[in-house]
Amino acid sequence: MRMIPDDPEQARRASVIKSVSTRVTLIVAILLSIGKLAGWLLTGSMVLLASAIDALVDTGASVVTLLGVRYAEQPPDRDHRFGHGKGEAVAAFTQASFLAGAAVVLTFQSIQRLVSPVSLDALEIGVWLIGASLLAALGLVAMQTWAVQRTGSTAIAADRAHYLADIALNAAVLLALGLTHWTGWTRADPAFALVISAYMLRNAYAIAREALEQLLDQELPAQDRRRIKDAVRACVGVRDIHDLRTRFSGDRTFVEYHLEVDPGLTVEIGHAIGDATETAVQNLLPGTVEATAHIEPHGIEDERLDDAVAQKSSAPPRG
Repeated sequence: MRMIPDDPEQARRASVIKSVSTRVTLIVAILLSIGKLAGWLLTGSMVLLASAIDALVDTGASVVTLLGVRYAEQPPDRDHRFGHGKGEAVAAFTQASFLAGAAVVLTFQSIQRLVSPVSLDALEIGVWLIGASLLAALGLVAMQTWAVQRTGSTAIAADRAHYLADIALNAAVLLALGLTHWTGWTRADPAFALVISAYMLRNAYAIAREALEQLLDQELPAQDRRRIKDAVRACVGVRDIHDLRTRFSGDRTFVEYHLEVDPGLTVEIGHAIGDATETAVQNLLPGTVEATAHIEPHGIEDERLDDAVAQKSSAPPRG
């Protein structure tokens, strides 16, 4: 097995960026939660409650993100020889759970307010609070986009998805408060809150799906798998490749495959060919790559994962 070692300086910079991003996000999330809760208490607005709930969820998610990033950065140890990269995916999935639970609660509350509408107070205060929240969300998204581009952090990317949703959410809250203030239509507030809850559920699903791709060891895209096979077959001494398996964990990619070489080669030569293919794979993919080639003689008859997968794919559905 060969692994492209992390550039120590690059790894240190990435760690600092992740740490600063998660800490700033947590501080801002706490301040936004306090402000929006105060706004809801002053106005009684359902859309402000929706925004406050989302801010509280973001606060909890930011804590989870901070812990998940710290855990994922730990090096491999005796009990986790593949590293701790999935800690970020666990953090992202936890965020999705928080967001979905909050959206469900908000849906029921919005329906109740639609059936029995109430008048709102101090809407001007709510408008100012949400305007400030919108600016804060824009600033956080810009910072997190920069951080994700330089670190590839799954957890920060999930947190960024939250605040992208916050931008739309805060804009919807402003519109709802404006309609309520200018028209006096009290059902505008819970109606917008209901739309926001649906949007929150959609984002929760997207975050959970991306996290599960890592947690359930989903294969790399078909295009990347083809590129890996082509790169291996292009190496001198390679007869063929089969049983390719890939997965990713955080910013680390794992590639394993059976490498077929001429049966008459010595172990030393076969090992050298295997090393060459592993280097080719590492140079092909971004980030830290662990590539492992299992050397075996070309033409050997044995049970293959490729055959089992193909057979399962062609089998008729049960029932």
